Amino acid sequence: MDTELDNSSYNFSYVYSVLLIWLLFSLLIDISLVRHERNQTGEKLSVYTQYVKAFVYDSYLQRSERTHTEEKPYEINQCGKAFAYLSHLQMHKRTYVRLKSYECNQCGKTFARHSHLQMHERTHTGEKPYECNQCDKAFALYENLQRHKRTHTGEKPYECKQCGKAFAHHSNLQMHKRTHTGEKSYECNQCGKALAHHSTLQIHKRIHTGEKPYACNQCSKTFACQSTLQKHKRTHTGEKPYGCNQCGKAFVCHNHLQMHERTHTGEKPYECNDCGKPFACQSGLQKHKRTHTGEKPYECNHCGKAFAHHNTLQMHKRTHSGEKPYECNQCGKTFAYQSSLQKHKRTHTGEKPYECNQCGKAFAHYSTLQMHKRTHTGEKPYECVQCGKAFARHSHLQMHERTHTGERPYECVQCGKLFSQLSNLQMHKRTHTGEKPYKCNQCGKAFAHHNTLQTHKKTHTGEKLHACNL
Repeated sequence: MDTELDNSSYNFSYVYSVLLIWLLFSLLIDISLVRHERNQTGEKLSVYTQYVKAFVYDSYLQRSERTHTEEKPYEINQCGKAFAYLSHLQMHKRTYVRLKSYECNQCGKTFARHSHLQMHERTHTGEKPYECNQCDKAFALYENLQRHKRTHTGEKPYECKQCGKAFAHHSNLQMHKRTHTGEKSYECNQCGKALAHHSTLQIHKRIHTGEKPYACNQCSKTFACQSTLQKHKRTHTGEKPYGCNQCGKAFVCHNHLQMHERTHTGEKPYECNDCGKPFACQSGLQKHKRTHTGEKPYECNHCGKAFAHHNTLQMHKRTHSGEKPYECNQCGKTFAYQSSLQKHKRTHTGEKPYECNQCGKAFAHYSTLQMHKRTHTGEKPYECVQCGKAFARHSHLQMHERTHTGERPYECVQCGKLFSQLSNLQMHKRTHTGEKPYKCNQCGKAFAHHNTLQTHKKTHTGEKLHACNL
């Protein structure tokens, strides 16, 4: 009975609205005709005609003002939801009376509004009638075109009232507001983790399911989220759309540009609440925090070894697979790590980008520069836990520790002899090969070991090898 009353009430309101609109439209036509006639004769509009015109104009002005005041005078009793316009209230009522009179003739889905049916039909036809006049990109929906245009104009009409930050899309503003409120409405039903955005929850769930629905059409690599796929595609195209306006350096990802810009500004907005150390990027802070907690969340499914960072795990896995995806385009040598490839390329270019600020000596690798600096400072940060002896390099400490453990990890494949240091193994191999790489530049005599060459050179200079101290 209540539904019938709602239907009849709705039908009456609908007919009344149509009649009112028709009446106002007729009056506007009459006003236009009268205005045209008065323009010819010079006669002024009647008071009645001016009143009707003012009424129509004022009604539209009131509707327009509500977009600024957010006034919503039309409220529905069933749910208490309010609307700025009567027409919107009428459309919402259809969700209660289940009036969905517009049906798709392809899949049978029904809609309360004809415009929604039209938009839905484009999912079947693939029609994209709204085209950008700047880049020719086409869209199925008009509002999507409007949002896209802001990428050209840079317009950001949605501003946060708390911090003043502006956004191109309303949805982005809503997500941003949660950074102020701390609201995390979306909870994972598997691990209980709460997230601020529904889309983030969907991506998070794929960690549990292992789902990777986004595939690259060039190399078939799959990804859990579309944004990661888009970034990956740039490795094929070489596209770097984000350029630094200070030095011109371009980047594949916008967040990489933001991090790079901080190298110019020196900004480090992320601070560790344990030790106060600041970081330029949030990921750097998160990694640093694990030095305090000892957390190692990334575990190898081959050997069970755990790592503090995901990229370290990925590099470790290559020790099992033998994969070397990074190839030098000059000599064809392959590497397991991109950093190793970058270092190797300097052997071709001779580039030494790391310079000591005390003596000016330049190095091809940053780690070599750090070790060199210790020759100035005398710093020896690596200490033996057994005897307390300190070393400037970690590799030197490792070699020293073998004097305590007796470990000899380097074995000659020809005779089986064991060595504690790789350099000793290399020298030993020459006894099998007969190789003598160290040559005297005065007499041409060659030697297997560098120290033997140094001893030989003294026979030319007349320097005594062993002086008596008595």
